[in-house]
Amino acid sequence: MSEMGIDQVLAQMRAMSSMAQAGAAPAAQVDSAERADFAGLLQDSVSKVNETQQTSSKLAAAFEAEDPNVDLAEVMIAMQKSSLSFQAMTTVRNKLVSAYQEIMSMPV
Repeated sequence: MSEMGIDQVLAQMRAMSSMAQAGAAPAAQVDSAERADFAGLLQDSVSKVNETQQTSSKLAAAFEAEDPNVDLAEVMIAMQKSSLSFQAMTTVRNKLVSAYQEIMSMPV
């Protein structure tokens, strides 16, 4: 059985926090050659959310099948990651729809 201590969880949370802060660099610093198109970026993020959900489902199924290599803490963390990523994707989608509706209601 894999042990997932609080120190590992905190280290993982700190690493994710630093990655999120590093990704929040101002757009002026990003080189135009490094910019990805919006559709590709959106598709990649949807794929990652899907992958996260599939991973959490597989871990939950393995735990239910009493796999000795799967720990309850791992399953719960994977499910929370899946839930948070889906909520974030839904929020982005709602903001995009709202922006689209606002643009479409502007007089030409």
